[in-house]
Amino acid sequence: MKQQANRSDSPQCKREEQISSTELPLQGGLFASILEAVQAGFLLQSSAENMQRLMKQTASSLPERVIAELIEQKAWKELNNRFFRTLAFGTGGLRGKTIGDIVTTVEAGTKRSDGRPQFSCIGTNTVNNYNIIRATRGLVTYVLRWHQQKNRSGNPKICISYDTRFFSREFAELAAKVISEHGCDALLFQEPRSTPELSFAVRECAATAGINITASHNPPAYNGYKVYFEDGAQVIEPHASSIITLVDQMEGDQYQSLPQEQCGKIIFLGKAVDESYKKKLRGLILQPSLFKKNLKVVYTPLHGVGGTIIVPLLESVGVQCSPVFSQMQPDGFFSTVKSPNPENSEALTLGIALAEQEKADLVIATDPDADRMGVAVRNASGSLELLTGNQIGSLIAWYRLKTLFEQGLLDEKNKKNALLVKSIVTTDLQKAIAEKFGIRCVETLTGFKYIGAKLTHYEHQLSQDLQKKYRILTEEESRQARLEESSYLVFGGEESYGYSLGDFVRDKDANAAALGFCEVAAHCLSQKITLSDLLDQIYCDYGYYYECGESLSFEGAEGSLKMQSLINSYIQNPFTSINGEPVTAFQNYAAEMILDSEGEILPKESMLIFKLHGDHRVVVRPSGTEPKIKFYFFSSYKPKSKRFSLEELSNIKRNLKKCLEDRWKWLQDDVAPRI
Repeated sequence: MKQQANRSDSPQCKREEQISSTELPLQGGLFASILEAVQAGFLLQSSAENMQRLMKQTASSLPERVIAELIEQKAWKELNNRFFRTLAFGTGGLRGKTIGDIVTTVEAGTKRSDGRPQFSCIGTNTVNNYNIIRATRGLVTYVLRWHQQKNRSGNPKICISYDTRFFSREFAELAAKVISEHGCDALLFQEPRSTPELSFAVRECAATAGINITASHNPPAYNGYKVYFEDGAQVIEPHASSIITLVDQMEGDQYQSLPQEQCGKIIFLGKAVDESYKKKLRGLILQPSLFKKNLKVVYTPLHGVGGTIIVPLLESVGVQCSPVFSQMQPDGFFSTVKSPNPENSEALTLGIALAEQEKADLVIATDPDADRMGVAVRNASGSLELLTGNQIGSLIAWYRLKTLFEQGLLDEKNKKNALLVKSIVTTDLQKAIAEKFGIRCVETLTGFKYIGAKLTHYEHQLSQDLQKKYRILTEEESRQARLEESSYLVFGGEESYGYSLGDFVRDKDANAAALGFCEVAAHCLSQKITLSDLLDQIYCDYGYYYECGESLSFEGAEGSLKMQSLINSYIQNPFTSINGEPVTAFQNYAAEMILDSEGEILPKESMLIFKLHGDHRVVVRPSGTEPKIKFYFFSSYKPKSKRFSLEELSNIKRNLKKCLEDRWKWLQDDVAPRI
C-alpha cells in the first residue's frame, strides 16, 4: 500500500471551481422560465422543485447554465428525465446516467481525446458530483457512528475501487476526498479493479466499508456507486436503511472539512492486494493436474477490468489463454460491442472469431466490472454455442460436488454441513443436483447481497477463536472449519451470470468463475467429451430444466410511471391464467411473510410469482439496477424411468422451448391494456 498526503482534489472538482467564478444567468429570468414551463404542462412540478433546489444547494454555476441551455432548446423530456426525482440511494447504492441523451455545450466543455463530455450529466436524477458527494457524506457519517459504537481505535477505513467507465476515476477520487476530509482513511485502488476484488479488499484490509464506482454491464451513458460493509458484502439491513436516511439528509455538495490534522489519509492499493487475491483464487482449484491437458481459452474483458486478474491467473495454472487484444483496451464507449453484457451473444462475436482462428476450446467473456461471466463452448459438431447463466452455474456446481465427494472432502458424515445457495429465480436444476448428492440447497431473494449475507451468517456460527483468524485461513483450512462448525458453500449462483466459488469474496466473482469453469472444461477434455455433452448427460440424469428471461424497458420519467402502473396492475388484477393455463398459486413477496429453507424471514421485495401446473411458473419483478420489468419463465420435465435417452431429451427441449415462447408472446399482448 502506498500512502499519499492527507487530501486529494478531484480533477473534476477543480474544473468546476474554475467555472463557478464565471457570470451566472439572471436567476429571476431562469426561475420565471421554469414556472412558465410548469404552468404550460411542459415540466413536472417535481422537476421544477428539484431544479431550484439543486441551483440553491451547489456553488457551481454548471446547473444553472445547463438548465438554461436545455430550456432554450425546449428539451422538456430531457429536463424531466434529469430532474423528476432525486436519484434514490437504494439498498445497493446509486445507478443512473452520467451522460444525458442531450449533451449541452456546457457539459461537453473542452474537447477530449476519448470523446467523452468534460462534465457529468447535470441533474438530481443522474450520477454526478452532487450525488456522489451526498452519498459519500451519508455513508461516512454512518461509518463513523458505527466505529464509535464498536469502541474501535484509529480512523475507520473505506476501500474504493472503480471500473473503466466514463467518470469512474473522477468519482472515486472525489469519494476519497470526502472520506478523508471527514476523518476516515480512504483506501483507493491506483488503477481500475473488479467488483469481487473490492469485496475481497474490504475483508483483506479490515475496512469498515467499501465503495465501487461501476454500472456493471449497463450502456456507456451509465455509472453507479455500490456500497459494501465490513463483511465484504453489499449493505443490507439494518445498515442499508440507516445509510439511506443519512444520505437523504445531506443537502448540496458543500460541507465543512475537518481541520487538516484531523483528516484521514488517502492510501493507494495495488499489486499486493492483487497477489493476495490471486493466491486465494488458486486455492479454489480441486484438481490442478487437469490443467496439463492443454486447455485453450479465448478471453475478453469487453473493455473492462477483468484482464488484470483473469489472464495472469489462467496462465499461472497452465491454461493457454489468448486475449482479444482490441477488447483488452479500456474504453468507456465499449466501442466494439453493442452492449458490454456477456449474456448477449453479440458481445462474444470477436472472441468467437478468435477462437475459431486459434481452434480454442471455449470463449470466456466478463462484463466491465468483472462480476458476471458468459461463455461459448464447443458442441458435438465442433461449433461454438453460448450457454446460459443457469447452465454455466449448474455445470460448475455438479463438477465441484462430484469431485469433492470423489476426493473424500465431502462424505456421508459431513455432507449435512455442505450446501449450494441460489436465488429464487435461478434454475431448479441446481436444487435437484444438491438433493441427489445429499446436501442442502438454500434459496435467497434476487441480488448477490443476500448470498453474501448467508455467508456472513455462516461465518458467525464459527467459534470465536476461528472467527478471529478466519480471514487468514487457506481455502483448505476454511473448508474444514466450516464443515466442522458451520456451513460450507460449495457453489452460489444467480441466473444472471453471477457465481460464487469461495467465501473470501462476498459478491459474484467472474474471476473465480473463469477459473472454476476452466477446470470443468479441463475435466471434459480429460474425458474426451464436450461441455455440451456433459450438460446433456446431466439433463438425462436429473431431468431437463429450461428457463428463459425477458424484459420490458421503461426509460425516463414517463417510463417510470408506466412501469409502476404495470406492476400495480399485476398486484391488483393478478393473472388467473397465462396463455390458457390456469394459475394454481400466486405469491406477492412485497406483501407476504415468506420463510427460506433455514427458517429465516425473507426481506420484503417487489416480486410476483405465478405458479402453473407441475414445476412451471412465471416470475415478474422490477429490476433493481435498470429501468426494466423482468419476466422469468421456468419449466422442467423429469424422466419417468431411470434417465432420458438423448432422443427423448431432444424432443423435450424442442417442446419446452415452444411452450415458453408462447407464454412470453401472450404476456406481451397482455401488457398494453394494463398500462
